Amino acid sequence: MRNSQRASPTPVDEILRALDDLVRAGKILYAGISDTPAWQVARMQAIADLRGWSPLIALQVEYSLIERTVERDLVPMASEMGLGVIPWSPLGMGVLTGKYSKADLDIGSGTAQTVGTRKNIAAGNGSLSERGLAIADVVKEIAAELGKTPAQVAIAWTLLNPAVTSPIVGAKTVAQLEDNLGALDVVLADTQRTRLNDASAIVLGFPHDFLALPLTREVMFGGMTIAARL
Repeated sequence: MRNSQRASPTPVDEILRALDDLVRAGKILYAGISDTPAWQVARMQAIADLRGWSPLIALQVEYSLIERTVERDLVPMASEMGLGVIPWSPLGMGVLTGKYSKADLDIGSGTAQTVGTRKNIAAGNGSLSERGLAIADVVKEIAAELGKTPAQVAIAWTLLNPAVTSPIVGAKTVAQLEDNLGALDVVLADTQRTRLNDASAIVLGFPHDFLALPLTREVMFGGMTIAARL
């Protein structure tokens, strides 16, 4: 399905029906969706549920310490509607491996062409930026503390989110694949997790920040708390 803020060129019920036909015919086992607004995915999942069609079971999105905006709506939606999150580019276009420095910013963040070197692509995607490098520095610090590689720490962080099923690694060599798989052995201390989260924090925006305000919660709950009885 094409990523668009507008309605899909193909009606979503036709897409869902076709996917259901493929599942019933044994051509595919499951269906997933990639890079689509949360409202559209939720709509499609509701249609599939109401009509008894095969549901979407996976959501593929960009997710890393550099790109966390999916935490606003896409990831919560996936958790609520039964889709496993499969992050692509968990290493932030390679920036979180620590291979870039401020000297690489001369390429012009956000102005690079979409073709060319990996450095061009990282800059064009917005990952290679002052913010991205600052986050990468924290990743490198924690990797040194743990005796791990920055890539392992960055991938391990994505796995801390209970909505994540498995990140997609972009290893080019067997050595890189083996290094990435080493993320499974990384154990981050609470203080290290906090440092990573603080360095990469995003603003959730409305309505999330509004609903978290003390005044809003007072209006909603009137100071009432619910205590669990053991």
